[in-house]
Parts: sequence; structure tokens; C-alpha cells
Amino acid sequence: MHKLPPLPYDYSDLSPYIDEETMRLHHDKHHQAYIDKLNGALEKYPDWAEKAVADLLGDLEAVPAEIKMAVRNHGGGHFNHSFFWEIMRPGRTDNVPEGELLFKLNEVFGDLLSFKEKFTTAALGQFGSGWVWLVQNGQGELAISTTANQDSPLELGQKPIIGCDVWEHAYYLKYQNRRAEYVDNFFAVINWSVADANFKHAKLG
Repeated sequence: MHKLPPLPYDYSDLSPYIDEETMRLHHDKHHQAYIDKLNGALEKYPDWAEKAVADLLGDLEAVPAEIKMAVRNHGGGHFNHSFFWEIMRPGRTDNVPEGELLFKLNEVFGDLLSFKEKFTTAALGQFGSGWVWLVQNGQGELAISTTANQDSPLELGQKPIIGCDVWEHAYYLKYQNRRAEYVDNFFAVINWSVADANFKHAKLG
């Protein structure tokens, strides 16, 4: 049975960039709902229920047809949100990348500002609900990617390094329709240590 992971910080710790009320609703209500629906779909398939959600999404074509869409939607919601909580930390205005990832971002995008601009453009260009990601793609290259709804990069053979939720429930209480401001402030709370670890793991995987 899949369970809601605890936040690695308090609900209020990402303020003023992401407010406490949003964090409580997003984590306790939205994420929990994905888990409940995923567990419900897996009840009749105990062998599949024992698998990690990343393994389910990484081999989605093998999932029984009856529950494939539920695993894609709700398993994706569970994986994406679990990843999202871990990629953030209490924010600061001088938040910058570190380690090997910083070198690679400069190499691929020219500099950090160019990466931020391209990431933001992708986030604003995602029509409706979805996610924007920094990934290692199927060719082993660093790239910016978007997914609709709760689709996961794992379904595309990509390894996520950074992910930002651009569903309205992630920002609407504080930012209303100002997605650009929300994405800009997301950069203040990125946990670059975790992102660098994700990058190293992707290279070795």
C-alpha cells in the first residue's frame, strides 16, 4: 500500500515563496487523494500493489489494462508530488546551483539565467495543468521537458532532476493567475543539493 510521505520541512518553511495554506492543502489533500485512488485501483492486483510507483510508471505498458489509466494518472500524481516535496527547501534570494549540475547547466544552456528563462518559458507554455522538468532525456542529455496533467517523465524514458508543479492548485491561493510570478519564486526554494544528487544518479543509472 502506498502512503503519503511526510514533508522534509514544516508547512510554513517555504514562505513567503509558497504559503502555508497552499502547502497544507497541496500535500494533505491533493497528494493524499492521488494515493487513495492509486491504492484503490491496485486492490485487485496485489502483485502490482507491491511495486514501487517509479517501477509502475517506468513499465506502464506492462500494467494490466484495467488499471493502466489509473496508475498513469494517480500513480503519476503520487510520484510527481513526492519528487516535488523533495526538490524544495526553505528559500533564499541567493539560491544557486552547486556541484556538477552547475557546470552542466552552464555548458548546455550557456548560463544560469538562460536556463531559468527557458525553464520559465516552458512552464508558461504548458497549456492547462501539468509540470515542467529538467531531465536527463533518453539520449543521456540534459533537457527541459513538460508533461500534461500528472504524466511522469518516467513514462517517456526520462530521469527527472528538477520538477515544478504548474497545476493551479500549486499556486492559486497566493498567486491567483500569476503563474510567471510563482515560477520565478520557485527558483528561490529549489534544493540544489538534491538536484545535484539527482543529476549524478541519472548519469550513473
